[in-house]
Amino acid sequence: MTADAIMKRSRIVLIEKAKETGFCFGVKRALKILEEAVDKYGEVETLGPVVHNERVVDSLGRLGVKVVESSHQVAGRIAVIPSHGMPPQVSHELKARGLTIIDTTCPNVQRAQKAAKELSEAGFWVIVFGDPHHPEVKGILGWAAGKGVATLDSEAISKLSDLPHRLGLLSQTTRNPSQFARFTNDVINLLLPRIGELRVVNTICNVTEKRQTEAMELAEKADLMIVVGGRNSANTRCLAEVCSSTGTETHHVESAAEIQEEWFGNKTFVGVTTGTSIPDRLTQEVMLRLDQIRKRGLDAT
Repeated sequence: MTADAIMKRSRIVLIEKAKETGFCFGVKRALKILEEAVDKYGEVETLGPVVHNERVVDSLGRLGVKVVESSHQVAGRIAVIPSHGMPPQVSHELKARGLTIIDTTCPNVQRAQKAAKELSEAGFWVIVFGDPHHPEVKGILGWAAGKGVATLDSEAISKLSDLPHRLGLLSQTTRNPSQFARFTNDVINLLLPRIGELRVVNTICNVTEKRQTEAMELAEKADLMIVVGGRNSANTRCLAEVCSSTGTETHHVESAAEIQEEWFGNKTFVGVTTGTSIPDRLTQEVMLRLDQIRKRGLDAT
């Protein structure tokens, strides 16, 4: 073995998993509701994936859960609102068609929806700090009855010429609290002369906040971080951003098979965290893969 090959070998001494991993309460709740629905009705259709994890969605598919892209594609009698929620107009349409609706919306998302509705009805224009293309954010805006906008860019708000004087700020539930605070501060600094009244509602999920705090603390100690979760999962992407912000090398993977041994040359401390839609068995597969890499590194020394 060459000197270069030896240097590339893993030198992992410690692998530490964050305390808060696996399914969050909202995902567990959604899956329980779905399983009960399948037992009762045999087959159901969800408006988009109930959670952003392909392996979980595939597993549900084998039980009788079919994913459709829009309400117009629902062919059966049972329609499921996913954990990310939907605009109220979707439920109204499904009810008008006489369909049975099963709502698995996460309670934390429901709280954000309620906040958007109350702000809108009180005469506030709603600004959602979040990804405008994410289904959760689209749903929240729907509850604001179209009286608002979603963005991650405070400057985009300042460029609006017909901005109302009463603004309500809230966040996508899986965003980073520090980023939301900076966004809010930027909006105030940029728009203060144009704002007559501003209300800020903290709609960030406390589980998300706790998981991000743990991930940051672990990343600050580790030489390398592995963040496990779907690439279309907003909360997982935020976890990866939080870990990277510490300066620690961070890799976002969807499965153990994506982990590459060459990442670990000269790395002695590896940290692991997961998104909220990751089953424990997938986390265990990642931990097993890392332990195998660690043992091969030890055998080579």
